[in-house]
Amino acid sequence: MSEVAAYPPDWQPTTLAAVADYLNGYPFKPRDWSTVGLPIVRIAQMTDPSASFDYYPHPLPSGYCIDTGDLLFSWSATLSAMIWQRGPAYLNQHIFKVVPQNCNHLGFLHHLLNRLIEPLANQSHGTTMKHVTRADLLPFPVTLPLFDEQSRIAAVLDTVDEAIAKTEAVIAKLRQVRAGLLHDLLTRGLDAHGQLRDPSAHPEQFQASPLSQIPKEWNFEPLGARLQRIGGIIQTGPFGSQLHAHEYTTEGVPVIMPQDILEGSVSIAQIARIPATRAEELKRHRVRLGDLIFARRGDLSRCAAITTREVGWLCGTGCLLMRFSEPTLSPHWLSLAYRHDIGQRQIVARAVGTTMVNLNTKLLAHLRFAFPPKDEQDDVVQRLADADTNIYKESANLSKLGLVKSGLMTDLLTGRVRVPETIAITP
Repeated sequence: MSEVAAYPPDWQPTTLAAVADYLNGYPFKPRDWSTVGLPIVRIAQMTDPSASFDYYPHPLPSGYCIDTGDLLFSWSATLSAMIWQRGPAYLNQHIFKVVPQNCNHLGFLHHLLNRLIEPLANQSHGTTMKHVTRADLLPFPVTLPLFDEQSRIAAVLDTVDEAIAKTEAVIAKLRQVRAGLLHDLLTRGLDAHGQLRDPSAHPEQFQASPLSQIPKEWNFEPLGARLQRIGGIIQTGPFGSQLHAHEYTTEGVPVIMPQDILEGSVSIAQIARIPATRAEELKRHRVRLGDLIFARRGDLSRCAAITTREVGWLCGTGCLLMRFSEPTLSPHWLSLAYRHDIGQRQIVARAVGTTMVNLNTKLLAHLRFAFPPKDEQDDVVQRLADADTNIYKESANLSKLGLVKSGLMTDLLTGRVRVPETIAITP
């Protein structure tokens, strides 16, 4: 590697072949899979800690067996290293069990292999599925400290990994809580004191509807009927004959397409644009603050309320635009209800017998919702926004931890920064 000259003089150059043995997994076939026996670890179980197992009911040589604490390295398709944590299992082919040799530390090798993923991938074989052969892996040059310093480096990086894992668990829990809160808010709502209504404790506060029990203050009706009363409109984006693909450019007025609508907001990561003069010709399709934009093909859960940032952009081909002039319906609340099962189940029901359903003005107008009063809609939106803020904060912390770990791996695994001998090391 190009960093060899920067290593401390007491670190020793060697190769991956000299620091560990690499034991490949067993070539299981689908006919070998069972519901009893030891679990079979494939790449799916490495990339997803909750992934379910297939099992193998017969004994295999010990070289194919792994247990908690073993170091695994997947060398095909997805290149990664991990410490296994889910108990005894059999290892599938395309994954090495890495057994340290010559007084090398397992935890250190775990972090080292993960740092080497990119250079190994750069010389990996295959066009559709990357893989690293033994011929690539074994002679790969590395420069390492002695065992005690390896242990200290691993301890520091393990501490960061633990913080990352805890933050990921917090985010997963917050997302789970948000999903439950969203369902409750869209079916029970908030009373005058800002508390979730309880149909068990106060059944008198609820009424029957085709949807379910809903609060008495809510009005259950088709979206089209509500829009008709408040002067709302639904219109399509420009047809393909009105706006051609060759007109898109990297500068100018953004055009919102279905793929740009993500998780209730508009992403600009890959957004297309057209010149301002061309946008003026299509001004009928300009979006305003409070409009709603829907994907009318593909993933029909895509919907977003237009915010200040997107004012003046264009509703693109493949989208529907909804606008209402009377402020008795919150676009953000409707976006939540539409993307929830309440809206999506109705769309799926209308897709029976077809391979794909497109959203059109008629289908959208026929969707039925239980509409709370406007002030309650706003309270629901705010409660969800608070939950989203908590998720965002933890996600930002996770990103920072990722940057910290990346920097530490570069500094510690090259000896640019040395770990003091006084650091506490867990045996």
